[in-house]
Amino acid sequence: MSRPFEELTWTEVAELDRARTVAILPIGAVEAHGPHLPLATDVVIAEAMARAAAGRLREAGHPALVLPALHYTSAGFASGFPGTISVSPSTVTALVADIAASLESQGFRTLALANAHLDPTHIASLNAARAAASHEGFALLHPDVTRRPWALRLTEEFRSGACHAGRYEGSIVMAARPDLVRRERARELPANPASLSVAIRDGIDSFEGAGGPQAYFGAPAEATADEGVETIATLGAILFDAVVEHLSGAPT
Repeated sequence: MSRPFEELTWTEVAELDRARTVAILPIGAVEAHGPHLPLATDVVIAEAMARAAAGRLREAGHPALVLPALHYTSAGFASGFPGTISVSPSTVTALVADIAASLESQGFRTLALANAHLDPTHIASLNAARAAASHEGFALLHPDVTRRPWALRLTEEFRSGACHAGRYEGSIVMAARPDLVRRERARELPANPASLSVAIRDGIDSFEGAGGPQAYFGAPAEATADEGVETIATLGAILFDAVVEHLSGAPT
């Protein structure tokens, strides 16, 4: 069934083969993404990733449904910018684990996270939820795109660490929600090569401290919808591969 989960009726959910159906939870954040991309950029990316993965799973004979996205999480790096809404890491862990438990109680056996928010505190929250929710008979899958082997499949800008609201994310939003991109503003922005991944290793915990006074890193002016289409397909393939590896019994 290709409808989003929230558009189904309860009777349609009751008729599903829930033990075989893969539930996909898109996860993003409400946080500053430069002066040219919306606060919900990560949610847009996560939903595009989830839809792409669900399509591939269905084509391969695995039923899949995309759940309503989780918008709120810990977003400490962007806390100095108006519009950013951050919640505690423990809240995120508890909420994701509770969602998993609710799905399991209804007979689902697999929940896959399509995560596009790369704050290390947030990722740690998801890993904690995975540890709490996964057990024999139920799996919460979280392919962390900041880690090998997944990161190696993404763009050069992404791998550089200078990728928040730059070419990588801007391209995806151009492809998925072009109406949300302030294109003239993006074209005016100079490239910012400062690497968030390096800043994180150095113990820096804010965009300002990492060298992003306008809450962007990378090259916004270089974003293209064509690159976005390719990247969405890659993200969908990453999630697809993680799910199929789990279903086949291989380590993820």
